Amino acid sequence: MADSGIPRTPRTPPLLLPSEIHQAIRPGTALLRLETTRSREGLLDGAWWPRTRDIAAELPALISVLAGHLGPITRVGVDASAWNDLPPRLVIDDRVVHLDSDPVGDDTVLITRGDSDHFALLVVPPDTTADAAREAMARAVRADNITQAAQILVATTHEPEDGGADASG
Repeated sequence: MADSGIPRTPRTPPLLLPSEIHQAIRPGTALLRLETTRSREGLLDGAWWPRTRDIAAELPALISVLAGHLGPITRVGVDASAWNDLPPRLVIDDRVVHLDSDPVGDDTVLITRGDSDHFALLVVPPDTTADAAREAMARAVRADNITQAAQILVATTHEPEDGGADASG
């Protein structure tokens, strides 16, 4: 076959991440598309898959990594119903990070840099299967994503049951 000189790029199926990222997705992983809120097009800036529901154990590693990219993180907004024993603040890398919590049930964490620069991350529940987490995180980091976090999780973690869904009694 003759080479046309035009580089060929493999087609990646929609909503899938490159293989090397798939292998890295495991509990504790954060996938990020870091853009400021002024220029972002999608609803979410990234995704996070914590290992447990213990915010004091899980959040420091995420904040440390994010601070390396974003600079100091001042506040984190979390869904109170998704976490056990929420403190009002944590000291992470010798900095106080304030936690704002509400029982909103929106499956996100809101990271604040400075006074008003926000980054919204989908939070994949710790007990999610690797395949479902991979798909949810891939959807969340798409620049054109307009789907709410809770809807992404429902779409990616719902497993169809055998038989009819409309069982009447």
